[in-house]
Amino acid sequence: MLIAGFPAGAWGTNCYLVAPAAGEECVIIDPGHQAAQGVEDAVRKHRLKPVAVILTHGHIDHVASVVPVCGAHDVPAWIHPEDRFMMSDPEKALGRSIGQQLMGELTVGEPDDVKELTDGSALELAGMEFSVAHAPGHTKGSVTFRMPEQADIPPVFFSGDLLFAGSIGRTDLPGGDHAEILRSLERVCLPLDDSTVVLSGHGPQTTIGRERATNPYLREVAAGRGDGVTAAPRRGM
Repeated sequence: MLIAGFPAGAWGTNCYLVAPAAGEECVIIDPGHQAAQGVEDAVRKHRLKPVAVILTHGHIDHVASVVPVCGAHDVPAWIHPEDRFMMSDPEKALGRSIGQQLMGELTVGEPDDVKELTDGSALELAGMEFSVAHAPGHTKGSVTFRMPEQADIPPVFFSGDLLFAGSIGRTDLPGGDHAEILRSLERVCLPLDDSTVVLSGHGPQTTIGRERATNPYLREVAAGRGDGVTAAPRRGM
């Protein structure tokens, strides 16, 4: 399996291209602010053919390049219906202005083909399977994507802004809910095997085992005391 990832734009949001191997079809995850050129560079380098864009949530730092990327390759974008409005109205999603200077760099709106994600569904794309889990808390429509273990490759978990190395997503923007994100951590993350590789929306790669042992939020949720964790820093837009 090939996973090419890079941080993009003003928020350093991780964009991923996932394919069975170089020279094959691929799926693009979260092409955010200023990600279009990085996507094209990775497509050329690895000789990939994009077939879909899939989105962990609708914040502008994860979707700002959806329109140009989908348009360049004539592919659909998949997003949870609760977050779909954010592609066309990013300032409403944030509850504040993101600034005219930055807005001039963004392509606001939906691509021509938008498909909606549902909890528990399995996407069969580019010869790969992505299990979808609705994981609200950072936004109402946040989702994660999990790929099963394959031969000598451990399971891979694209956590979006639900879970980071050492932290979790912020919940102080519209649609955020601290109690809800703790429930999502318990329901979506805790059942995963320790070997599961976590590729998040921001920051470095980690594993579920490492986070279970060291992440203060996941530790407290596992111990049934998640509501007491308020001081540790949280990340995401």
